[in-house]
Amino acid sequence: MTRQNFLVIMSDEHQARALGCAGHPVVRTPHLDGLAARGTRFANAVTPSPICVPARASFATGRYVHQTRLWDNAMPYDGSIPGWGHALQAVGVPVESVGKLHYRAPEDPAGFDVEHIPMMVAGGVGMVWASIRREEERLIPDGRMLGEWIGPGESSYTEYDRAVTDRTADWLREHAGDDRPWCLYVGLVAPHFPLVCPQEFYDLYPEDELPEPKLHPRDGHRRHPWVERQNAHMDSEAKFQDAAERRRALAAYFGLCSWLDHNVGRILGALEEAGLTGRTTVVYTSDHGDNAGARGLWGKSNLYRESVDVPLIMAGLGVPVGVCETPVSLLDLSVTIPAQFGARLDGAAEGLRPLDEIAQAPAQPDRPVFSEYHAAGAVSGAFMLRKGRWKYHHYIGFPPELFDLETDPEETTNLAVDPSHAARLAEMEAALRAFIDPEATDAQAFDDQAALIARHGGRDAALKLGARGATPPPRADKVRAG
Repeated sequence: MTRQNFLVIMSDEHQARALGCAGHPVVRTPHLDGLAARGTRFANAVTPSPICVPARASFATGRYVHQTRLWDNAMPYDGSIPGWGHALQAVGVPVESVGKLHYRAPEDPAGFDVEHIPMMVAGGVGMVWASIRREEERLIPDGRMLGEWIGPGESSYTEYDRAVTDRTADWLREHAGDDRPWCLYVGLVAPHFPLVCPQEFYDLYPEDELPEPKLHPRDGHRRHPWVERQNAHMDSEAKFQDAAERRRALAAYFGLCSWLDHNVGRILGALEEAGLTGRTTVVYTSDHGDNAGARGLWGKSNLYRESVDVPLIMAGLGVPVGVCETPVSLLDLSVTIPAQFGARLDGAAEGLRPLDEIAQAPAQPDRPVFSEYHAAGAVSGAFMLRKGRWKYHHYIGFPPELFDLETDPEETTNLAVDPSHAARLAEMEAALRAFIDPEATDAQAFDDQAALIARHGGRDAALKLGARGATPPPRADKVRAG
């Protein structure tokens, strides 16, 4: 098979269901729908961790968070663990990036020959204050996670995405005649908060026509106690001015999904104009999802599907057309990239497979996938195992959750409290414990975070380090060769 170029587009905080091709009743994503129509959409894809920095470090390396020990947004990837970019460099494949990486610093050897306008963690240290997780010690930040203004307009993030898209289009034109196959990673920010959306995309979603998010506490839903205590760290729902602003938040999130789609369309259009579409495999995905108001939650940081599931589409030579129901992880994408060039990602987690191989094979609905969370607001570690129709949440110090995704895909009924499912609950816990020691992992995370805080001078010093909300983007004119 002719070796193709490889283009990876990763957004930030895009809920897996917020796609037209995934059947969302409202969200419009014509360009991503078109990509799915000529390739494979993986309907059951998950992130290794539902928060930016750990998820991206795991994606870079093909290793789970408990293997990288980069637990939270103050532990960014610095290139010291070899990743898929290094694997490509080792075999002479040109590999560059444009846009958001959320790694430590531009000078780190992160596996790219050139990083164009890279977005890294704030100050090279990230959200150190959020590494203080014990409930009696942690900081409850002032202000709102979602941003001070919610609604139509421009933000530094929409301006940055515009610059990233422009630079990507230019890059594709500049490399149209390359003889050697290349790999390009593109990092877009939308639909990550602040929830400020360009007017034309905001207007696609009239506020009075939007569906109400499910399981709101005001309607009687009782959140799981771990989720309740995690959400108390930055309770976005409680900080809306009124119901109208809450509706604007949902309209802005959906609008940002369409703004993201618009930018993907511009990139795919530039690929076509450069004559590269037939010679390039394209993958679109996101680092994690967003609750978008479900259960009265916003942002990510829990194990429900809105947060832990990710969109994942692959199109190119040899990729079948259709929907793949086999559960997959972003870590499968980690090994897919080097495999496309005949390379191997050494040190990757066991059991991973290239996505094109998974898509070509018969469906494996019982293939297990895993995610974990040890970051902002988590008073203890949380672990998710999905196996077949069953999805199991294990919380250190709290009761578990069990969902039957075949009969309850919206995760409305926790079967862990039903005695008739005791055997299934025990089976899922045993399967999780065969994969990981949750108590030892939780202790390791807290120990590593305590050591990090000590290196920064203790709790009082740590509380002052890192952005309080969304990471500020770089100046759009900054380009670094590396």
